[in-house]
Amino acid sequence: MAGRLPWRPTRESGNMSFRPLHDRVVVKRLEGEEKTKGGIIIPDTVKEKPQEGEIIAVGPGGRDDSGKLTPLDVKAGDKVLFGKWSGTEVKIDGQDLLIMKESDILGIVA
Repeated sequence: MAGRLPWRPTRESGNMSFRPLHDRVVVKRLEGEEKTKGGIIIPDTVKEKPQEGEIIAVGPGGRDDSGKLTPLDVKAGDKVLFGKWSGTEVKIDGQDLLIMKESDILGIVA
């Protein structure tokens, strides 16, 4: 198909059996802190879900008004910040992942 960008899984995801469509991305949450700065251990029941993750897979991109493919600004392997309630939680190949639109991503962590 002309104009399509190839989908490439990262080394971590291996041969993932899922490919996001359009401007969607698959994100794996990074683990939150186990302790506070003062050394207090935080139990799982009170931990907030981290708002930082790693891009596992990206779709080919969105389409503009003329139908031209617009590639995404993020790529597999990027570490990103996203909103607290962003994305849809799914389980793919035994991993807990998030599927979200690129517009839900707040920025890339350098």
